[in-house]
Amino acid sequence: MEPKARLWLRYVSIFVFLAAVFQTASAVTHYTIPEEMDEGTVVANLVSDLGLDLKSLSKRKVRLDVVANKKYLDVNKDTGELYILERIDRENLCPIKSVTTCLLKVDATLENPIRMFNIELEIMDINDNAPRFRRDTMHLDISEATAIGERFSLTNAVDPDTGSNSVKAYYLSESDHFSIEIQTGRDGSKFADLILKKSLDREKQASHNLILTAVDGGVPARSGTASIIVRVLDTNDNAPQFDEDSYTINLTENAPIGSLVVKLNATDRDEGSNSDIIYSFSLYTSEKTQQTFSLNPEDGEIRVKEMINYEDFRIYDMEVIATDKGANSLSGKCKVNILVTDMNDNHPEISIKSFTSPVKEDIAVNTVIAVVSVSDKDSGENGQVDIHISDDLPFALKESSDNYYELLVSEPLDRENVPEYDITITVTDRGNPPLSDNETITLELLDINDNVPQFPQTFYTIPVMENNAPGALLSSLTAIDPDLHENQYLVYFIIEKEIVNTSMSMLFSINPENGNLYALKTFDYEIEKEFLFHIEARDSGVPPLSSNVTVHIIIMDQNDNTPLIVSPWRAHGSVVEEKIPRSTDKGTLIAKVIAIDSDSVHNSRITYQFLHNTDATLFSLDQYNGEIRTMRMFSYRDSRHQQLVVIAKDNGEPALSATVTIKLSTVETALKTYADMTEVPLGYDIFSDINLYLVIGLGSVSFLLLITILVTIVLKCQKTKPSKAAPPCRNSVISERNSTIADSTLVSNDAYWYSLFLAETRKGKLVVRQPVPKGARYVVSSLPRSTGLTETSDSAASTLQYSK
Repeated sequence: MEPKARLWLRYVSIFVFLAAVFQTASAVTHYTIPEEMDEGTVVANLVSDLGLDLKSLSKRKVRLDVVANKKYLDVNKDTGELYILERIDRENLCPIKSVTTCLLKVDATLENPIRMFNIELEIMDINDNAPRFRRDTMHLDISEATAIGERFSLTNAVDPDTGSNSVKAYYLSESDHFSIEIQTGRDGSKFADLILKKSLDREKQASHNLILTAVDGGVPARSGTASIIVRVLDTNDNAPQFDEDSYTINLTENAPIGSLVVKLNATDRDEGSNSDIIYSFSLYTSEKTQQTFSLNPEDGEIRVKEMINYEDFRIYDMEVIATDKGANSLSGKCKVNILVTDMNDNHPEISIKSFTSPVKEDIAVNTVIAVVSVSDKDSGENGQVDIHISDDLPFALKESSDNYYELLVSEPLDRENVPEYDITITVTDRGNPPLSDNETITLELLDINDNVPQFPQTFYTIPVMENNAPGALLSSLTAIDPDLHENQYLVYFIIEKEIVNTSMSMLFSINPENGNLYALKTFDYEIEKEFLFHIEARDSGVPPLSSNVTVHIIIMDQNDNTPLIVSPWRAHGSVVEEKIPRSTDKGTLIAKVIAIDSDSVHNSRITYQFLHNTDATLFSLDQYNGEIRTMRMFSYRDSRHQQLVVIAKDNGEPALSATVTIKLSTVETALKTYADMTEVPLGYDIFSDINLYLVIGLGSVSFLLLITILVTIVLKCQKTKPSKAAPPCRNSVISERNSTIADSTLVSNDAYWYSLFLAETRKGKLVVRQPVPKGARYVVSSLPRSTGLTETSDSAASTLQYSK
């Protein structure tokens, strides 16, 4: 059980007994409880104390009055117990400390019948409040001259509690200079006086911080504290003192007027006006010294007042006094000795006697370009001078006679690196501090033609698309010459070179002023694929300098050639008529479309497609090798006439194409397919009248072509300058390209041989391609099928050459 509860039970038991004794003499019921009891704590049982019936208590509506708008107590209607509804603070309920007894009076009212009971509740004080000072900090100003034993009143502490729980004692923190004495007032309150027990010295300790503690008499005791700050007031008891008793100052002559010589500093340990100092010269300072130097009375600065000359006075003596501003002023003094030193006050002089500018950049090393002289009016070391120029310059100084120097070229000069030089000649004496002077001359360099024109590249590769417009700009070949004027002006030339009896100047042109290269003709990739020549850039100097660069022109291919269908062979027009047996098996080769393209490898890749197919289920076309084969056997429902339109398309962008129309007629006779015809015995004769006419016509055309070729060769051989590499004829049947198509697609030359084979086979002859020794070319002979392999028909024989 808590101490408050035990104490309360003891109080209640005593006063209940007293109430029972005096019940007949008084109508007031008196209870005594300590303050700050917990809410819900039972004070007494009103049923037993007032003689009431517990069963009728709730029906009679017992109630308690409200005191000062607060309801501290209430009655439990089920048990009749009087209990605490809200904590009771004796200091709030009875704030006047002089009242020794604090009573809480409550009226209890019952109905049916109405009856009123007076209840008094005496509130006993407990030590629930600590002493508290009215001010947490107390400030005291005490002079350092205050006598020992002087008293100073302090603010007392207050404690809302009463009796033994109020303030009983004060304690002061440890101090060598102060102590306290406790006094008791007429009302019993305690207060303390601060007593000085040792003299104060502001210069040693300007303030004292003390702690005053108030303690009450409760159990356990409570306490409160306050700070006491004692500020010690100054008295003028210290004289000013300089940092040093004597000062020796070295001062150079010609020191500027107003320049600082020395700043004297005197200090006073006092404060306020007692520490404010005034500086002044004493009577022992001469008038000449006071005329030459000034003394600032506020900060002690001594400055130059007049021009100082070493030859007039070498030593100045003075005495300075520092006085404070106290009521009884005190002073201190010091001595100042100023020693004047001689200075180097004359600058050396430099003079340019001769100078040559401009000069050529190829001027010889060790050539004299200027003569200078130096002088200094000072004497001794102050009059001795040294002369020099920057080490980074390609020049040197050489002494020629007393105080005369020559400026020489020490390294080769290059105008392209540095067009002009600013040469600063500096002369310095040996005084302390040294004085110097300088003179700057500008040397300009004249250009000579010593730089060859330079192209940014040594080799230019220029791609040119074929079919270009004549006069088209191909590239700009610009060289750089760092020289100036006419040495910098460049002229561009094409170095002549003949290709197939054609001069380069007929193919290309270059602007002689800016190096723009133009094409003079339209190039054809199928005829010219590249050109290699040189371009020269020459300056206009004397003598002129030049350089050349190699130019490689690469003709880029365009898709400008339409595929040429060479198989199946067509005598006239573009329609081919063929007859095939109706009993042809599935997969039989009906025809093979072969096309060639004279463009480059990429653009000449041929693919084949049906543009028109009478029956898409009957024939198939290989898109790579152009073979047309049957997809199934003919049926009685299939038409006897089939028409196939095949388009051969190259790989260019945009793609070019050619078409061939093949009309197929089915016959009941057992005609051989192309595949079978290649295996017919040599003695089998398939001649007819129509084929005979075709052979005669083809032979005549071949003969005329052969005569034309021979005449052309003879004319070429008669020229004075035979060409080293004749370009191929654009209309030649045989292409010089070795463009190859993957898988079963024939190379362009093989396509021609195959088409020739088909054409001659239709005429009833066998085509045999025989290699000439060393494999350089082929000889093709057309033989009648009735003859053997060893016979060659002279009238129908034709020879074609293929150069590898």
